[in-house]
Amino acid sequence: MIAEVVPAALAGERLDRIVSFVADISRSNASATIAAGGVRVDGVAAPSGKVRLIEGQQVEVDESAIPRVQLPVADPAVEFEVVYEDAAVVVVDKPAALVVHPGAGNMEGTLVHGLLARYPDIDGVGDPTRPGIVHRLDAGSSGLLVVARTQEAADHLVAQFASRDAVDRAGRRYVALVWGHPAAAHGIIDAPIGRDRRDPLRMAVVADGRPARTEYWLVERFSSPAEVARVDCRLETGRTHQIRVHLESIGHPLVGDSTYGQRRPMLGLHRPFLHAAELAFDHPTTGERVEFRSELPADLATMLAGLSPSP
Repeated sequence: MIAEVVPAALAGERLDRIVSFVADISRSNASATIAAGGVRVDGVAAPSGKVRLIEGQQVEVDESAIPRVQLPVADPAVEFEVVYEDAAVVVVDKPAALVVHPGAGNMEGTLVHGLLARYPDIDGVGDPTRPGIVHRLDAGSSGLLVVARTQEAADHLVAQFASRDAVDRAGRRYVALVWGHPAAAHGIIDAPIGRDRRDPLRMAVVADGRPARTEYWLVERFSSPAEVARVDCRLETGRTHQIRVHLESIGHPLVGDSTYGQRRPMLGLHRPFLHAAELAFDHPTTGERVEFRSELPADLATMLAGLSPSP
């Protein structure tokens, strides 16, 4: 059961739209769930999705009543680079703008569709709507992603990504360009992340959110054409939009981030400056620690080369 209180940002909206946000499903599936009796408002079954709600009302969605989503099928037209593969795992260098798995508004042409074309054995590994996926990158982010080819590998990798123990944890380093110059050369942002109460399409640092920790290092300061800085980030957790939300929370949002950039200029970028440059994990079959690296893609490398270092 999914339960949410209607935030101010959704006050006055129709129930079917609110259910779509809350359950992360399409508007049509939200309507079908309501029609099937799977939605309650303040404890009472909702007869129609047309009713408009007010702030503070509680919406409950019975996940078992949500129509079964169409499972992804192989699509050989989806392009992506593979940097490593064996019988247990595939390591992908994801291009920016490629959505990792199907979801509301992106039911076709995702990385999962392309993976099924190249590696049909991932079908049935993990969640059937996102087979093989054990961690994610935002659509606008580029870089390294590991995919499991067996259920055993998936279970092993999920445990590593979820671990808070440095010995057992998978390692991820991201290259980011942020607005301003962080005062500290090194820091850890330890702040819970959940859905933004004012805007359900965004995530935010909220008191009742899920634990999230991001470690960062200041690598270089730049002064022209704007005061920005390169920082490297390592994740200890993997929350939705974690790096973007955490850096915004300390006053240094990502350059190019139209969602969390605080309406700053894009400086010619069409996506957030965020690249998953390093990935390390214990191989699920051999137990050996394996490491992979990815160079900055052309759009980010070109921007970085055009910046003037601070004196």
